[in-house]
Amino acid sequence: MLYQTLLRPALFQLDPEAAHERALRLAARFGQSKIARDALETIFCVEDRRLRQTVFGIAFPNPVGLAAGYDKNAVGLECWPAMGFGFVEIGSVTARPQGGNPPPRLHRLPEQNALINRMGFNNDGAEQIAARISSTIPVGVNVGKNCDVELRAAAGNYAETIAKFRGRADFFVLNVSSPNTPGLRKLQDRELLNDLLAGISADAPVLLKLAPDLTFEQMDEALELAQKHRLAGIVATNTTTDHPVPPEGGLSGAPLRVRATECVRHLRRQSKMPIIGVGGIFSAADAYEKIRAGASLVEVWTGLIYEGPALLRDINRGLLQLLERDGFGSIAEAVGAE
Repeated sequence: MLYQTLLRPALFQLDPEAAHERALRLAARFGQSKIARDALETIFCVEDRRLRQTVFGIAFPNPVGLAAGYDKNAVGLECWPAMGFGFVEIGSVTARPQGGNPPPRLHRLPEQNALINRMGFNNDGAEQIAARISSTIPVGVNVGKNCDVELRAAAGNYAETIAKFRGRADFFVLNVSSPNTPGLRKLQDRELLNDLLAGISADAPVLLKLAPDLTFEQMDEALELAQKHRLAGIVATNTTTDHPVPPEGGLSGAPLRVRATECVRHLRRQSKMPIIGVGGIFSAADAYEKIRAGASLVEVWTGLIYEGPALLRDINRGLLQLLERDGFGSIAEAVGAE
């Protein structure tokens, strides 16, 4: 309640990107202090064996992660475990640093509990970010394409980034679905996606992140290629361009919840590949909905902006209550229970 009544109104007086950068600086500062980390753990962490599971060969202490786009440059990695996250996905990271699209490029829609972003893969570049990787929870690296690289050369650009994280990342996510790099979503087309996946080699599991705006038939084609190239899983979903609200960009938050869950459900029906469910998670009920639909793990981003850091504690506590209500002994038992 403190966040909603005092902190959020103050942050919402700031430009959205400025407020976000301030929050990241605070996370980095807290992460560097053992006293602060211990205090955060006492307040926010929920530890219970029923929340633990092993997915694509990695042990996760709980199923709730920080979605890509929040900590692009891996500056808060020491703080996120203390806040109760079970894993974090950094990035999107590109092989070379880039500034992204010109601001303003992050917009709040408070009446919808949503955000629109057109960031454009702004990040410090793979080499600098890889040097920062250190965490007590699994760290995934969301990999994007430099904006000046042609689509036909994308595989080499992605592979260059992955190579710089060898031995550091626990898993990789190929981002071919951001709407904010011109032409990037064409990499979800069968021929280009096949070429991209054929050129990827990694020392850790590789997942594919899909757009919610694909038809189920297009998702099936992407899933077929993911299986052909022995990827470890799917992330469903990225932001959506299917919104009437200006400005242009990808919409995230509450309006995406239903469609993202539909995508998770469809992908689960088509395959047993592990799924990370993303989109519109603001509560334990939202997370559980995606888990029962087929997601082994879930990620939050926009919900954290609107609900604050207690969201992690509330989701994990709520999941335990929902598991008990439905007679499940673990999260793994609830995955795909629909």
